[in-house]
Amino acid sequence: MKQYINKLYRGMVVVVATAATTGCSDSFLAQDPLSFYEPTTTYSTEAGLQSALTMCDKQLKTYILDGNWNNVGLSTNYYLTDVGMYAKTDMGGGFQDNFDAKLTPTSGMATGGDGNYMQRFWNEGFNAVKYANSVLSYVDKVQGLDEEVKNAYKGRAYFHRAYAYYNLTLQFGDIPLITQLMTTPKQNYSSTSKEAIFKMLVHDLEFAVEHVPSQKAMTYLGMVNQEACMHLLVKCYLVTGDYAKAEATATELINNHGLKLMRNTFGVWQPSGNESTWKVTRNVVWDLHRTPNICNAENKELIMPIINSNDQNFTTFNIMRANFVHWSNSVIRDPHGLGGPGSNYARNNSNYNAELDWVRVAGRGIALNRTSYHYNKTIWMQDGEMDWQDLRHNREVGNWMEMEDFKYNNPKSDLYGKNYQLYATEDYVKNGEVLVHKGDILCSDTIRSWYPTPLYQLYILDAVAEANLGANQFQGAQGKGCNGDMYLFRLAETYLLRAEARFYQGNPTGAAADVNEVRSRANAKKMYTTVTIGDIMDERARELYMEEFRQAEMARVSWCLAKSGKPDEWGNTYDINTWDKQEGTDLSGGSYWFKRCTTYNVFNRPCGKGTQGSQTFEYKVNKHNIFWPVPNSAITANNKGQLRQNYGYDGYDESIKMWTNWEDAVADEASTN
Repeated sequence: MKQYINKLYRGMVVVVATAATTGCSDSFLAQDPLSFYEPTTTYSTEAGLQSALTMCDKQLKTYILDGNWNNVGLSTNYYLTDVGMYAKTDMGGGFQDNFDAKLTPTSGMATGGDGNYMQRFWNEGFNAVKYANSVLSYVDKVQGLDEEVKNAYKGRAYFHRAYAYYNLTLQFGDIPLITQLMTTPKQNYSSTSKEAIFKMLVHDLEFAVEHVPSQKAMTYLGMVNQEACMHLLVKCYLVTGDYAKAEATATELINNHGLKLMRNTFGVWQPSGNESTWKVTRNVVWDLHRTPNICNAENKELIMPIINSNDQNFTTFNIMRANFVHWSNSVIRDPHGLGGPGSNYARNNSNYNAELDWVRVAGRGIALNRTSYHYNKTIWMQDGEMDWQDLRHNREVGNWMEMEDFKYNNPKSDLYGKNYQLYATEDYVKNGEVLVHKGDILCSDTIRSWYPTPLYQLYILDAVAEANLGANQFQGAQGKGCNGDMYLFRLAETYLLRAEARFYQGNPTGAAADVNEVRSRANAKKMYTTVTIGDIMDERARELYMEEFRQAEMARVSWCLAKSGKPDEWGNTYDINTWDKQEGTDLSGGSYWFKRCTTYNVFNRPCGKGTQGSQTFEYKVNKHNIFWPVPNSAITANNKGQLRQNYGYDGYDESIKMWTNWEDAVADEASTN
């Protein structure tokens, strides 16, 4: 077998895969072990188990990143939400707008590229399940392992499988439950209900919490620890309605594991891309999101990271290119009518000005995913006043950038060095002709090229471009030598999860106290005395933008509201029997996810329809789009059985058999293995 290399790198375990894994698309049902392993040989030793578990750890990153130059998979979980939308207006027929029409079991789901990653989440999610099952299927057969060590392996594998199923289920609904490696191909799976799957996840994660060591008892950072298992268990408890257990587990994690919200500056000081152009005054929110500080020993807020800073298995993470506004674009003109007044000049270009070096500050964005008006404006309004004090929305310290903060850097512009304007403030007359009228809009593509940037959350020092004076494509972590570490879980989310648990138990005052912990660290102006679920979801958006899987979390909260019977911020309540089984694009009814999408974003509204250049668009979602369709390729591959399609999609049939008890699904697997 090909060997894995484990080496110590800045206190982290780094894994180098010397062989590639195969994708699973249709073949996930076959569930062969790691393709380059001979399992009976590989798993006969602890070293073999370590290699398999290492593959599980690496898969956390593979699930999100595929090395695409323009895109990151995580953005897909924002395209159909309250806070994000697809924005690449030169995408032609691949433009991601009308999901009601375009998203079907046979089309509309991609494995990557410049569109979406829906199919990739299915493929890589089941790859993660496969790798975890490899460990679980062989750990008891390894000789010489004492029970404590064996159970720690099992617990970590349970975590990886639970993390995969947590996201798969909240993205795709009722899906096959696969808990074993098949010794013979199995093509007669039945779907298992999402309710049953989550009961299994709780069962497995309770075992993991009991047997996986705490981080303080571990030598390395980056492996699954007890704290990560607890955090994921809290989320699963919320889904199953075990709110008191969710609160108690979150409280234990917050109080007794050496974790704390970071409230002061710490770690490595990493300034903006060019302080002469855009100065950042050092602050805790900025420090918290710098990639060298994610795994820094001083960072007590970290629960578990995704490691992406080692040369051997580094994966491109061009978050600045994918999500930053397309500011260096000819669709933006200056008030005198000159197109392209903002350019990404390299440092060896004769037009370069160190005080107008926007490409190193704000990257060479192409804006596949942009933020909504709700994220950009509404959630920062408190009692009718814009909160510029909140460090997450603070231009004065440099964490947040509005388009008007950019300055024209084309020397041909009469307004060279002046701030961008969206509307002309006066007529511009040349040779007796009015070229620009007062009030004219100066950006012809406001979808892609005019929205603010949470710089603190998305900026990554592009070490590759920084070393090249001729570079004008600053992307993020674009190559070896860059640090692209990410948070998997951090304590701020634990507070917000406990707030939910308290809210569902009828304690909005206690929930407010948890939200205020996060807000006080950010120096927000207003503290709450009581909160709605909308307040909690808005705080998640402020705190966890491009960290959380937003649509999956919105589906989870929609489910929790229906189960708890608690009202949303508008007073609506939801029926547990129908919350996910509604059809249509009208604005009445639907799940909480649908309400937020159509209230806080442009979906299904006149403002979400129009033309941008040659691109005609209509941002639209159907109530059934809360879950993506089960890929038709998976259904046809299961040719000796029937998988259920999700409600609202072609092929849905409620009469198709589905397991409603996870133990029965597991027993069925065992009977054919």
